[in-house]
Formats: sequence, C-alpha cells, structure tokens
Amino acid sequence: MSYVDEVLEKVKAKNPDQPEFLQAVTEVLNSLRPVVDANEEQYRKLAILERITEPDRQIMFRVPWVDDKGQVQVNRGYRVQFNNAIGPYKGGIRLHPSVNLSIIKFLGFEQVFKNSLTTLPIGGGKGGSDFDPKGKSDNEIMKFCQSFMTELYKYIGADTDVPAGDIGTGAREIGFMFGQYKRIRDLYEGVLTGKGLTYGGSLARTEATGYGLLYLTQELMKCHGESMEGKLVAISGSGNVATYAAQKAQQMGAKVVTLSDSTGWIYDPEGIDVALLKEVKEVKRARLSEYAAARPSAEYHDKKDANDHGVWNIKVDIALPCATQNELNLDDAKALVANGVKAVCEGANMPTTLEATEYLQANGVWFVGGKAANAGGVATSALEMSQNSERLSWSFEEVDSKLQGIMVGIYHAIDDAAKKYGKEGDYVAGANIAGFEKVVNAMIAQGVV
Repeated sequence: MSYVDEVLEKVKAKNPDQPEFLQAVTEVLNSLRPVVDANEEQYRKLAILERITEPDRQIMFRVPWVDDKGQVQVNRGYRVQFNNAIGPYKGGIRLHPSVNLSIIKFLGFEQVFKNSLTTLPIGGGKGGSDFDPKGKSDNEIMKFCQSFMTELYKYIGADTDVPAGDIGTGAREIGFMFGQYKRIRDLYEGVLTGKGLTYGGSLARTEATGYGLLYLTQELMKCHGESMEGKLVAISGSGNVATYAAQKAQQMGAKVVTLSDSTGWIYDPEGIDVALLKEVKEVKRARLSEYAAARPSAEYHDKKDANDHGVWNIKVDIALPCATQNELNLDDAKALVANGVKAVCEGANMPTTLEATEYLQANGVWFVGGKAANAGGVATSALEMSQNSERLSWSFEEVDSKLQGIMVGIYHAIDDAAKKYGKEGDYVAGANIAGFEKVVNAMIAQGVV
C-alpha cells in the first residue's frame, strides 16, 4: 500500500464522524501523490503526512451568554490550530448553526495550504461557534462575542494565532471581540484582522476575497488567450465575497447575471446592479427577493421549488461559487458543461463536491479551487498584520496593488507546480503541491515538533 493510502486509512479510522474534514484530506492527499511518491522514503520516516493531517491542538469550549429576555443561552466554541511551520496560525472565525468540529478542521486544514500559497509568513488555523447572529440584536451579539473571547483569548496573540472574520463574523463581531481581548489582556495589538478602519483595520480588506478571486480568474483567462471583456458570469452567494466579486467582474467588462442566498436566487440578464445589491444586503440586511422586487429585469426563484436547479443552470462563460461548502454538485457540473462554461473558480471554501470537480476537469473546464482562488482575503489579512506591526496604514491603492500581485503570483505558482509534476492544467493539484512543498520544507528544517 502506498504511503498516501496508508495515511488516508489512518485519518479515516481516527475521524470517522467528520465527513467534511475527510473530504478535504482525501482531496489534498490524492492530488499530492506525485510529490509524495517522489519523496516517499523521507516523508514516511519523518511521518510528514501523519503530522500535517493532525492539528497541533483542537480547543473546544462552552460559550454562555444572556439574551435580551434574560434567558441564559449556551453555545459551543472552537479553535483549531493546525500548523504553524511558516508563521502564526491564521484563519477566520465562523459563526453559523452548522459549525461543528469537522467543518472547523476542514477549514483549518485547507487554510494551511492556502496561507502558504500567499507567500506570506502565516500558518493555518480556524475557529467558530454554532451561534447564529441572524435575528440577534447588537446587544446579544456583543454578549456572545465577549463571552467567546473570554475563553479564546488564552490561546491567541499577534505572534501566536491571529483570527479573522468568516461567515457570520463581520466588522461588528470583530469589534466586540477585539474590545474584550484588549480589556482582558490590557494589550493593543494586531490580534484580530478585519478590524474597523478607526482601530487598525486595512483598507481593501472588505473587498479583498472577491477582488482577489477576479484577479486570479482574469490571469487564468489571459493565459488561455481569453479576456474578461463581454463574458457572462454566474455567482452564487450574496455576502461579502459574492458582492465584491460581482463588482470587480463588472469593472473588468464582464456581466454578472446570478446571485443567491439561503432562501432563493436571482437571474438578472441586464447584469447585477451592485449598488442595489449593497443597499439590500449591507444596509437593509434583507433577502434577494427585495432586490428582485426593486429591479424589473431580475427574476427571483424560491429555493423551495424542488424542480429549480439554481444558478448553475444559466448559460455562462465563467462560474464563481461564493456561498458555502459542497454547494455545486455533480448535476450542477453537468449543467455547466452542457452550457459551455469555460472556467470555474472557487470564491468559497470547498464549494464544489469531489465528483463535480472531477467531472469539470474531465470535460476540459479550467477549474481553480478555493485554496488558490479565494486566498485574497487571508492575504490582505496578513497585510493588515504587517500594517499593525509597523503602526502604519497603507492607502487602498497600495493594498489593492499588493493583492493583485499576490493573486497573479498564486496563479503562476500553481500552474508551474502542476507542470513540474506532469499535471499541466490541473490547478487543484498545482495548488496543493505548491502550498504543501513550502510547509513541508519548513517542517523538516524545524525537526520533529
């Protein structure tokens, strides 16, 4: 049995109840076979794969807080510090009812390789809670965030572990957490990223993941003799990533025609009105049905309709899944291929199932996974860390320029890694190999730790 297969068996035996984590490990290790096979004797002796698939530590804790009616509520908090071979742990905090240990471990594992690809000195971690900020008052969110940080503060720091935002964790939540950390530790340091601009946040951080996705997609198209001009684009989601991906795509001359949220999706053949989208989602915090009601050219489709297959059935050139894990399945991939899609680039973390990914690749679609395509957010978080360390604030243009350079560099790094191991055009393998090699070289240099 090969070393990869041995380790996959061990990971499955140790984590049988963690499907998302097992999916991520299976995808990564399978794509690493060429580099592992070339170094099997050394990697096996040093247990590289066993060490890289086992987090440094997994922290799980109770989060009690009092709601506006005086009722005590209890949530579960998590922080998984996965690997710090190349820098402090770095990864977001996800607040969503679906959060469990499997999801946090999958996200933390992916983060190790994503952060490595940015070329910046940051390791991989992730955290979160099954708390749902939707429908909660600002006061309730503050109470939860303060309680969450009262436990989390013990494990984080500017040179130890620097959390950031994720699903459910925006500037409001980061602000409450930062305030509590500062209160407990009596330290004003860059311990969280995604902060407000008045207290150490970075310009362009809000736009970073969506913009970065498009900078990489544009470079992918360019290197295949195509441009973004005139291309039709399907985007799922309508949060931060989707909004700014739509904005940047349309600045590049493409036309974005779909968006979705948890209750439905819209098709707007005239192109998404980003100003209206921001009004509905960022100001009113409302559903996309309100966008459709205010925009005559938009069609709204309710997700309760069992015969409705969503945004991936619209004929487009480029598909950008920007919502959540495993949202694009095999049937969706078949619909995209049948409609002649050229490129699929992931704006979310693992939004495409393994079967869908394999189908897209087998049918000649240029597919770039989230470890590479959505690395713009964490890259800009690392730039925020640099600004905090220097007590400086860079201009929007300066941050945006650095972001564009990083994303173009990531595309070429994954392209080169795929070619090096005879997998030209396989950008999933290229991303995993390029991210893995840097981390492993650091692990070997630092001994058995």
